[in-house]
Amino acid sequence: MELDYKIQTYAWGKKGADSLVATLHANVNKKFKIENNESYAELWLGTHVNGPSVIKGSDELLSDFLNKHPECIGSTHVRKMFGTELPFLFKVLSIDKALSVQVHPSKKHAEELHKKQPDIYKDPNHKPELAIALTPFEALCGFRPLPDVVYYLKHIPELRAVTGNIAEKHKTNGIQMVKDAFKAVLEAPKNVIEEQLVLLLRRFKTLDKKEREFQYADVIRALYSQYPNDVGCFMVYFLNYIKLKPFEAIYLGANLPHAYLYGDCVECMACSDNVVRAGLTPKYIDVKTLCSMVNYHGDKAENMIFKPEEEDKECQIFKPPVPDFAIVQIKVPKSLKTYSTKKRTTGSTLLVISGEAKSRDMPLVAGTALFVPANDEFIITEIAEDLLMYQGLANI
Repeated sequence: MELDYKIQTYAWGKKGADSLVATLHANVNKKFKIENNESYAELWLGTHVNGPSVIKGSDELLSDFLNKHPECIGSTHVRKMFGTELPFLFKVLSIDKALSVQVHPSKKHAEELHKKQPDIYKDPNHKPELAIALTPFEALCGFRPLPDVVYYLKHIPELRAVTGNIAEKHKTNGIQMVKDAFKAVLEAPKNVIEEQLVLLLRRFKTLDKKEREFQYADVIRALYSQYPNDVGCFMVYFLNYIKLKPFEAIYLGANLPHAYLYGDCVECMACSDNVVRAGLTPKYIDVKTLCSMVNYHGDKAENMIFKPEEEDKECQIFKPPVPDFAIVQIKVPKSLKTYSTKKRTTGSTLLVISGEAKSRDMPLVAGTALFVPANDEFIITEIAEDLLMYQGLANI
């Protein structure tokens, strides 16, 4: 069943034909004209009320179809867990400007926050996310190893000026030093942040190439150009800076601080809008909630990479430790000529990223999106070009 999907034109998206979101959409929607100065940030595939998919060639929402045909979601057990809507939102992101540094609450914490502050935390669900790079992809993800953060707190004079004497106060308690320093940066007066960032950028000019790289001068300069005087620029010294290669992934579980900085990716997430921000944003930063929930456990950047499981030669499945979603990466060489997707126990969405084939009389090209009912296989024929597809489904 082919779908039409929504695209979101947030300001941080890549512009015009540089955006994968725009080119995918234009390739299957001849009425859509790419505007060179428009930002095309996200492609949404699913039943989320803010961007619901529609059955192609009709006005029927996918959510309405699933309400009429609940068996397409899955068994009674599946529907008992998730109802008759997809429990995940499948996306493609094309990022030109950094998204906010943010953390998402656990399910239990989300319920508590929604009950106490429904104007800020608008639903009671958690928001785990999984991102798979389609191009070289930059992100901040998780706290750096403790010794690394402590080193920066002691040896970056501008960071030391913002955090005061915390490095001296906690000489023998590194984790408490990091917690207190993180809070101190977030609570620092705006004029202090502004002043120290100007001094930091000025000092970068005096460093040799090796020292500039060690102090992440280029990353901080880029963030400062996008978010001048923003406290989030200092988060580079707390969080791992990661450069993913295409097809590498990161999983963003509850309480893990992160920010997408640049590149294109496929993303799947639980259906929620709950975000606790920590910088690179003009929006509200709930410092008290943030500092009480964030996972301060540090790890190396390479350990943030989330590995898939091999299903067969064509399929790898990324299965995070939540039931809401998983992503299947499907690479089908044209030498196969025909291919059938595996039967899944839940309804799924399928998006073609590249390649060319057919399914019965329906052309499959980059940008084609489908819903595949539970326990159905999708038969692909006449594979003219190698196919790259991603399938979002519940992880049960």
